[in-house]
Amino acid sequence: MQIDERVVEGVMILDLKGKMTLGEGDELLKDKINSLIQQNQKNLLLNLEGVPYIDSAGLGEIVRTYTTVSRQGGKLKLLNLTKRIQDLLAITKLLTVFD
Repeated sequence: MQIDERVVEGVMILDLKGKMTLGEGDELLKDKINSLIQQNQKNLLLNLEGVPYIDSAGLGEIVRTYTTVSRQGGKLKLLNLTKRIQDLLAITKLLTVFD
């Protein structure tokens, strides 16, 4: 997985590209989020347009990211969900957690 970052109006946007599966991106996202929080970036937007597939490890990492950011007083939002990811979040009842 690849993560590109950009800032728009004070919000850090992370453009994720590639699969989010165990061993493919879950640790990369964790490290990126921890680094951004240390830099006091607490308003984050995950652009999932380039993520064709996500497994339970990837989903768990998104939930962990949400928890980490929330505990630091920040906000995490998801952008450009594919139908597959939107369905997965709906099935797991997590869709209502994310805006």
